[in-house]
Amino acid sequence: MTTTITICDTCKLEGWDAEKQAQSDGELLAALIETAATEVENVITRRHSCLMGCNHGCNIAIQSHDKLTYVMGSFEPDAQQAAGIVEYASLHADSEKGQVPYRQWPKAIKGHFVSRIPTLPQTDSSE
Repeated sequence: MTTTITICDTCKLEGWDAEKQAQSDGELLAALIETAATEVENVITRRHSCLMGCNHGCNIAIQSHDKLTYVMGSFEPDAQQAAGIVEYASLHADSEKGQVPYRQWPKAIKGHFVSRIPTLPQTDSSE
């Protein structure tokens, strides 16, 4: 199954200066994640403006149908963190319910979890 990395492309870290930086920190992180995910078959990326985690910028969400969703933040826009995010997303894709054992977590994502969102229950379509 495929896992999607949703990347906030409007995140700005403390000290961001529009006059000195042409792109937001979120745009920089998004580009790095997109590059890291290019060769990964079970991971896709998408950008979204504002995940409303401004106190935790830069923010991403790891999502897949019928699996736990994870929101993570406080990332720097660097290649090592982007690679760790993509590696975790690939492990999420390979998992049955979205739970990845701690011992498998890439170092780059440890300490960055903001929330875990449970799957929605199945509903009867006649309701």
